[in-house]
Formats: sequence, C-alpha cells, structure tokens
Amino acid sequence: MAAKTWGPVQSERAPTAAEAGGSALVPPPSEASSGTASSGTASPSASVGPPADLDDLLLDSYSLTVSSVAEQLLPSVAALRVEDHLHRPKGAGSAVLISADGLLVTSAHVVEGSTRGTTAFTTGDEAPFEVVGADRLSDLAVLRVAGSGYQPARLGDASRLRVGQLVVAIGNPLGFEGSVSAGVVSALGRSLVASAGPGNRLLGDVIQTDAALHPGNSGGALANSAAEVIGINTALVGPMVGQGLGMAVPVNETTLAVIGTLAAGRRVRRAYLGIGGGRRLLPQPVAVATGFSRGVEVVSVITSSPAGEAGIRPRDVIVSLDGKRMEDVRELQAMLAERYIGRVVAIGYIRDGRLATCNATCVELPSS
Repeated sequence: MAAKTWGPVQSERAPTAAEAGGSALVPPPSEASSGTASSGTASPSASVGPPADLDDLLLDSYSLTVSSVAEQLLPSVAALRVEDHLHRPKGAGSAVLISADGLLVTSAHVVEGSTRGTTAFTTGDEAPFEVVGADRLSDLAVLRVAGSGYQPARLGDASRLRVGQLVVAIGNPLGFEGSVSAGVVSALGRSLVASAGPGNRLLGDVIQTDAALHPGNSGGALANSAAEVIGINTALVGPMVGQGLGMAVPVNETTLAVIGTLAAGRRVRRAYLGIGGGRRLLPQPVAVATGFSRGVEVVSVITSSPAGEAGIRPRDVIVSLDGKRMEDVRELQAMLAERYIGRVVAIGYIRDGRLATCNATCVELPSS
C-alpha cells in the first residue's frame, strides 16, 4: 500500500468567505462601500498578506490528520507488561496487532529473556500473551494473545516514505497507555548496531523521526497520515543527548518476511561471510580504472570465516557479491539471506588499486 503524503489540504477544504463569515482578503460590504477603499490611501490598520485565519486552518488540518490516525490505530496498539519465568514483572513496552486472531509484533528487546506477559488495550480489555518468536538482528518479535475479533492495524510500505513526511507515533511511554505524538521523518536509511553471534551486525534502513519517543514506546506503531503502520518504534537517543531523535524499524519487504517467518514459529536464518566493514568512496583513479566508485571497506575478518578462508583481508574493498554491486554494508547484509547458506559466491574486491575476485562458501550465521 502506498504511503500517503501529508499536505495541508488533505483533511479538509478551506471554508469560503460566505461560510466563514468574511475573510481578511475580502472586506465586508460595509468596508467595501465606504470611501476609504477608493481613495487610494491604504488604511494604517490594513494588512497585506495571507488571511488572518490561515494559521488556524492549517493547524486544524494538521490536528484532524493526527486525530484521524490516532482514532484508527489506538485500538490496535497494546501496552505490554512483560513477566519473567516466575511471573514477576520484568519490563514494559508496546505492541501492534497485525491479525484479527491475535498476532502482534513488537521489538525483540522488549521481550528478551521472557516468554509471557499481559497485554492491555485502550478498550479496557486485557489478555495474556506468549512469545511466538523473536529475532534480535532485526529487533522484531511476534506475540500471540488468545481470542479473535481483534482490530488489526493496516501495514504500509516504508520504502515510499520521504524526508519531511508527517508521521504519528502511538505507544505506551513510561506506562502511560495510548499516548500519541506526531512529528516528521527526519532521515531515512539510518543504521543501528545489533549484535548476535560473532561480531556485530547493522540494523539497516532505520527510520529517524522527531516524534517524541520515551521508554515504553518500543514496539509501538509509527504510522503515516493514512494510518498505515510504516515502522515499529525501537530506540531513542539519550538520555540528555540528541533529544527528539527516535528510531523505528521500517515495515518493508524484508521485515515482512522476518515477521512471517516468526509468525510461523520458525527461526530467521541468514548467511554469513565473517567480515566487518563500512562504506568507502574510492579514489578517482581507482574508480576510473576498475569501474567501481564505492564499496564496502573490510575493517575486520573473523578467523576461520568464509571470507577469511577465501583470502579477504582488512583494507580490501568489496565491490561486488555474486555479480551484484555492493556499495554499503546494508546491501551486503540484505543479500545474505537464507537462500545463500551453503552457496558459493564470487566476491569482487579491490586491493592496492586493482580489481580481484575470490570465491567463498557462505555458512549460516549463528543465532547466539
């Protein structure tokens, strides 16, 4: 589903002068018939510019949009009270209903180390939940509550977002259920470090927003103006540093596949090469000579990993994998899906300004 772009005329049309009882741009008949308008001398009190009520109209449009999103999504966002194995309180967070039969998605770190807890909805209903599956590397988890007839949220497509677009965050910060905040998409394609197994792995394509997020918002919904969930709130920067800087895992083709795998009770499997690195812009002479302008610079190679055994070294710049160009770590990680486990891939890399190739057999990334 396409994410609808917010605009000030989306929610309502501006009233006509007749409906509004007059406008600052159209003088009332009493003023129009007086001699001051035809004298050629502007009245000292006359204003030039937009109507005085334009700010009110814009604010009302903004308010109606946010209110509409909240009204549609609040019944689909639950507060979580997480319990340990002895049924003692362990933490709190939020979750989003994604099916009428009680499937919810939340952040993996919210339910880490737990298998159960209680959900509470803005309707006043409460129900116990169990963890169906969790994936630390995407920071996503799927829960299930008993029953049916729930009101699931509509899922959108974060790949259609634009910087500056209106977004609405709904969750349960600091234990306050059903809280709503609004802001804009501050940036797209951010990365957060998620660690599991050997080395670190980037949580890529993260949405940055200035919509207010606080502890307890994790697992809640980030929605567009069409009330489609386009992100799962996952993190905030702070405390006391970078206030107004929140992060959300995008809802897109990749994360929907993760959610589907977890909902089916299966573990998310990924292929693994065993390198750590970052994006690197290549010098102009090297780019001209090789045909590659950027790639992934290898910072570390794990001992006995597929990449290490294939001969990859630190400071090599990987520019292709299995014939596809690689320009940053996120692209490399996104490609190493389950289908590549056990598969031999050609790694194109640049060393000492020259293009070279080696073959590596991908193995499964350990889950812990």
